[in-house]
Amino acid sequence: MKKILVINGPNLNMLGIREPEIYGHTTYAELEGKIKTWASELGVEVKLFQSNHEGAIIDEIQAAYGKCDGIIINPAGYTHTSVAIPDAIKAVGIPTVEVHISDLDKREDFRKVSYIRPVCISTVQGKGIDGYREALEILTCCL
Repeated sequence: MKKILVINGPNLNMLGIREPEIYGHTTYAELEGKIKTWASELGVEVKLFQSNHEGAIIDEIQAAYGKCDGIIINPAGYTHTSVAIPDAIKAVGIPTVEVHISDLDKREDFRKVSYIRPVCISTVQGKGIDGYREALEILTCCL
């Protein structure tokens, strides 16, 4: 069975509380449950990880080397600031899909720049929580 690592970055643990008009009312625990259900329906195993710390995210990406077939990452605020996260993705060479709940192209100018996007096979944004399902489908099709 193919294994996909799902990484969520800073403040995503506050889903349902933080700016629900942008990110919706689904809690992080509910998101985890939906991802597990979708993965089961698609016949893949998922490992879920969330951290507010850039180094922990990098460590998790590196730990996936040789163990995971794909990565889904919502780097949140690190999308626009981290050079180290895309470097880690390039280093492990695991097909990665970038996900954003909101549509970054319709938000503040600084959010329109993603340092992660160039190292990913696809980006899904602006589809709410359902974007994670689309990302799972993209990876299961190419693995």
